[in-house]
Amino acid sequence: MPCQILLRTGLSTLTSLLLVVGGCTSAGGSAEAPRASERQRQESVRPGITVLLDDSVHLIRGKRIALLTNHTGIDERSRSDIDLLQSDPRAVAANVTLLKLFSPEHGIRGDEDRPNLAGGVDDRTGLVIHSLYAAATIGPPDSTLRDIDALVFDLQDIGTRTWTYVGNLVYSLRAAKRTGIELIVLDRPNPITGARRDGPLLDSAIANPEDPTPARPGRAYALFPFPLRHGMTMGEMARYYNDVLGIDARLRVVPMSGWRRTTWFDETGLPWVKPSPNMPSLTSALLYPSLVAFEGTNVSVGRGTADAFQRFGAPWLPARSVADLLNGRGLPGVRFVAEEFTPINPGDRKYGGRKIQGIRIVVEDRERVHTGRLGASILWALVQTSRDSLQITPLSFDLRFGSAAAREALLAGEDPDTVIDRDLPAVVAFERAARPWFLYR
Repeated sequence: MPCQILLRTGLSTLTSLLLVVGGCTSAGGSAEAPRASERQRQESVRPGITVLLDDSVHLIRGKRIALLTNHTGIDERSRSDIDLLQSDPRAVAANVTLLKLFSPEHGIRGDEDRPNLAGGVDDRTGLVIHSLYAAATIGPPDSTLRDIDALVFDLQDIGTRTWTYVGNLVYSLRAAKRTGIELIVLDRPNPITGARRDGPLLDSAIANPEDPTPARPGRAYALFPFPLRHGMTMGEMARYYNDVLGIDARLRVVPMSGWRRTTWFDETGLPWVKPSPNMPSLTSALLYPSLVAFEGTNVSVGRGTADAFQRFGAPWLPARSVADLLNGRGLPGVRFVAEEFTPINPGDRKYGGRKIQGIRIVVEDRERVHTGRLGASILWALVQTSRDSLQITPLSFDLRFGSAAAREALLAGEDPDTVIDRDLPAVVAFERAARPWFLYR
């Protein structure tokens, strides 16, 4: 059955974006968003959970449902989806029965930073919680879905291809198809806007959108040839994957109202909650795609500090030299400051309790930041200054950055602008191909 979309007045099923392709060091092959001063003021955004209960409660009327969510599943007044779907008068009047919960990586409260999370019971509601994060992300087991009519999905995406919650989405689509239930996706903003895409694309040779099996582990953070910064919402990706992967689940997407592609999260009026323990702010979310690949190196990305993913460092790093190299490149929207920091109990176990040499990335114009170009330039600068000290786990780096060829070129000293621009045609092609699944202007 094809995907069905619920549209409110003023929402569009197709969005036509103007691609502005500029020079090497500014546009980088992305769809450029207008500056904040040039945009009209946005109305308050209503997330999918509010639209569901206000306007589309018939979708769950009289149904037995399960909910896949965590602490990010809240309405504009910070009320939990769990509480709303169990006890809100609108849900009660619709005779909705919430039977069970599913939780992704980091757990139902979003405060865990380890694998093999156990299930349990929700203290407030008494509902059973089924954990979907073992050694890695897994899908809902079919046996847990046979007593429900619909699985409701509400998780906050971060706008970067490496986010494991998207793996939960794809695996849930397949589980819904196998068991014949509906998957109802409650949409949320892309916090770093839906107005641009940055490469590299993930190499199809290392992508794996299939469900995890004992013979072949899943890659929830490396699913499909998406750009590093993809510019889509969770609801749009649900539509895309359901069709492009040929899953053909009974999918319903409940869109937001009031959101536009150029809207940053802090312009929505919605409360910011950390989507994971190391995502403290919108600035961290913006810079996350630039630094996430360095999880596969001996470089700290600031885990264990108050501003993770806004800094990087190591004991061997010649911080001032690296900062000078990077500032000399004139990267748009950012500057670099040499600054020591001390990770405290970092989840990646890198340099815990040690004061290390580091670089803080200062965002001066978020509209101009090109995340792929920034990440490539950082690797290039580390190679120029510290090639003998830098250690890289190739597959781990490639699964996040997206391309072994790009990594190898940067390690060989090739100019990062040239490396990133080589991927430009693929990023442009992706943007054009993805438009039919867009929901917002």
